Amino acid sequence: MANTQGPQGNYDPAGSTQMFRAFVDEAAPQGGPQPQAASSGPRIGLIVGVVVAVVIVAAVAWLALK
Repeated sequence: MANTQGPQGNYDPAGSTQMFRAFVDEAAPQGGPQPQAASSGPRIGLIVGVVVAVVIVAAVAWLALK
């Protein structure tokens, strides 16, 4: 087992900081254009989810105060 040091010099017995940095460095893009995400798919789902949540909360509050 190697004795690794964290960014502040703290002892990291599992070496997780070193392993995390290796993972981040490996996952970093190697240049080139980034692929475009779906134009508005996830955003529409989020908006619909928020609207549904607001409607449900309003209905529950209305029933509770009725």
